[in-house]
Amino acid sequence: MLDKVKELLKALENTSVEELEVETEGLKVRVKFKREKGAGAPAPLQETKTAEPVAQEAPSEEEKTNYYVVEAPMVGTFYRAPAPGAEPFVKEGDFVEKGQTLCIIEALKVMNEIESEVSGIVRKILVENGQPVEYGQPLFYIEPR
Repeated sequence: MLDKVKELLKALENTSVEELEVETEGLKVRVKFKREKGAGAPAPLQETKTAEPVAQEAPSEEEKTNYYVVEAPMVGTFYRAPAPGAEPFVKEGDFVEKGQTLCIIEALKVMNEIESEVSGIVRKILVENGQPVEYGQPLFYIEPR
């Protein structure tokens, strides 16, 4: 997603566009350009990213009662793998042990490993890789074992 935003900004470098707002997949990016005197192209003034709540299906009654819900302990960016191109920490259907890393949430340039608080089977991953998350947002459903 970030690569697409950078590509779009690069494409707008030599245009007269002064402001751009894009919203997709729960991510909202707003960019304002400031024209410098004598320059034909706008220069970026400010770029803000705001995490918008992502519409999620409400958990079924079975999920509410039978699954442990792993929630985001902070606001940040969700990553399923330790590095780009690496295998994800877990996949749906995997058995996880208590204390096993499920994902990373990047907050303020710090990579925070999120560990499972229960042993069980990952039944559902609710967030896409690279997606911003809010405090308390459900990330995983785990069936305790």
